[in-house]
Amino acid sequence: MEQEKKERVIICGLHRGLRDSLNDTTDESMRELCELVETAGGEVIAEMVQNRPSPESGTYLGTGKLNELRDAVASMEPELVIFDDELTPGQLRNVSDYLKIRVLDRSMLILDIFAMRARSHEGKLQVELAQLKYQLPRLHGWGLEMHRLGAGIGTRGPGETQLEIDRRHIRTRINALEAELKEIKKHRGLLRGRRKKDGVITAALVGYTNAGKSTLLNRMTDAGVFAENKLFATLDTTSRQIVLEDNRKIILIDTVGFIRKLPHYLIEAFKSTLEEAAEADFLLHVIDVSSPETDNQITVVERVLGEIGAGGKPVINVYNKCDINGGYVPAGARADKEVFISARTGTGLDELKKAVYDIAPGGKREYTLLIPYSEGSVLSALHSDEKVLGEEYKPEGTEVRVLLDNITYGRLKRYDLSSCFGEA
Repeated sequence: MEQEKKERVIICGLHRGLRDSLNDTTDESMRELCELVETAGGEVIAEMVQNRPSPESGTYLGTGKLNELRDAVASMEPELVIFDDELTPGQLRNVSDYLKIRVLDRSMLILDIFAMRARSHEGKLQVELAQLKYQLPRLHGWGLEMHRLGAGIGTRGPGETQLEIDRRHIRTRINALEAELKEIKKHRGLLRGRRKKDGVITAALVGYTNAGKSTLLNRMTDAGVFAENKLFATLDTTSRQIVLEDNRKIILIDTVGFIRKLPHYLIEAFKSTLEEAAEADFLLHVIDVSSPETDNQITVVERVLGEIGAGGKPVINVYNKCDINGGYVPAGARADKEVFISARTGTGLDELKKAVYDIAPGGKREYTLLIPYSEGSVLSALHSDEKVLGEEYKPEGTEVRVLLDNITYGRLKRYDLSSCFGEA
């Protein structure tokens, strides 16, 4: 079978020397942009970075660097040029017209990958909403990137039909998508409410893209979630249950990965999904210790968690890929517990389960109850819902050693042998 031809791409950035390097173009952000291009099915053939304190208002790059880029396009003949920042509608149009080639920015590239990865109905709606909000101010004279429909990077999703619809129709579609997502959000809220009412404990897996969240979920639950060594390998939310030693049931929820310069409208569109992290009882922050940018990635995740209202949650920092780099030393990241693991090999999984046991609400302790033979249904419920450590038949009834939380113990306190003998 003939291998699909990859689109040839030149990537560009502007290094401004910002104090906050996460919002600047750096070697790491360009490397990450290259990985994004590869994830989208492209091949980077050249990189170009200009050192300049601020973007040129009309063309992003200065005149000299723009001419250099035009010469590179003429000699290398790429299919498109992709910038490391989000360009204004005017910059996008001007650069495209000047270079006579399709031009994308980092935001559109990420949206294109999301369109490619979305599988669930909700995920597809969220991506379409984000793409339309991005495209709406860029419709007027957008340039060459509107001329190829459904053929290559930046053309997936609703962008295929933009030539046939106008702003009014786009706004109508945006309103319809927001209304449908609002109903989905309402349904998700009802499910969360039901879980809380039933005493179900939830933990959200959060982390930078490609940190290994899906691999860890598969390792802990046999979830069978698609996992690949690519950025945004999985997009849709997946929930799986684990049962702790004391029979506490924990719902693990895998969430979309974060990345630097994540488009704000993408965060907005995925807010209902990200609320799973904000509403969870605690978080598992999965961290890739094999990355040279581990500390910066931690900062990105903690910033996004703060934006969505999940910044104060109890958190276990799960330092993953320690089989590749076991020498990483945490540099003051916020965490209630820290565990070093390898989701790929299973190293450290027992320590992680113990950390989950310790941090999850509803912790249980051992009690000895005496259940009269006339109340067999109580004994049956204990075997069904709780962790029974042992039992012994006595003349008065069945003596049971069992792990109980405070609420359940309160209901069964009258059977406690220590209470029967007037002990504290």
